[in-house]
Amino acid sequence: MATLNIKNLPDELYAQLKQRAKQEHRSVSQEVVHLLTRALSTPPTESIMGLRGVARGVYGDVDAYLEAERASWD
Repeated sequence: MATLNIKNLPDELYAQLKQRAKQEHRSVSQEVVHLLTRALSTPPTESIMGLRGVARGVYGDVDAYLEAERASWD
């Protein structure tokens, strides 16, 4: 198993981590592993920019409409 050393961890952040670990009945190390596991296993949120062309099959060339609409915002 790997070892992780963290440099320049702000004292306030460490205090929050220590308090949270105590509330969860974990060691600080266990709490860090738990938080990292949760953060890294959560699927990333989708960006609206990834939707380009998604509705083309239903709505036709919606990209042209969106480009015109975006241009009107400037």
